[in-house]
Amino acid sequence: MMPREVFQIALLNNAASIIITHNHPSGYVLPSQTDNKFTQRLKKLSDMMHLPLRDHFIVSGQYYYSYAEHEEL
Repeated sequence: MMPREVFQIALLNNAASIIITHNHPSGYVLPSQTDNKFTQRLKKLSDMMHLPLRDHFIVSGQYYYSYAEHEEL
């Protein structure tokens, strides 16, 4: 998904903030470099639009990774 698609969905639904999530079927929930770049890009754009990115979750089975819990937002 592209950032514009994330914001389009949020704006069309009058969202006050954004939380995104995606899965890693491998079971390994630590973010990849691509995940980090995408999250940083979304964060920068969300700040510009005054539409806060509250968290980005990576999920797999019973495990998850939260950027907010790791203070990476």
